[in-house]
Amino acid sequence: MKLFNTLFLSAATIVVLAASSCTKEYTCQCTIKYTGVAGLPDSSINEYQVRDTKSKAKSMCEGSSATFEKDNVTTTETCLLF
Repeated sequence: MKLFNTLFLSAATIVVLAASSCTKEYTCQCTIKYTGVAGLPDSSINEYQVRDTKSKAKSMCEGSSATFEKDNVTTTETCLLF
């Protein structure tokens, strides 16, 4: 009986660990803001789906955040995972 309990507990632990590292679909939302010159468009929001583990999806999404400057126009893209 003790062996059965140990095997059952081990199997349950493996299932829980495997389920927690599964890939899922997340939404990456990027807010784009323009500054520097009058008449630029308002901020815009782009969303796209990321299918991966949560930590990899977060790294990929938030790694897309950046700031660019060209012709006195600064574009700031801030991305968050939902």
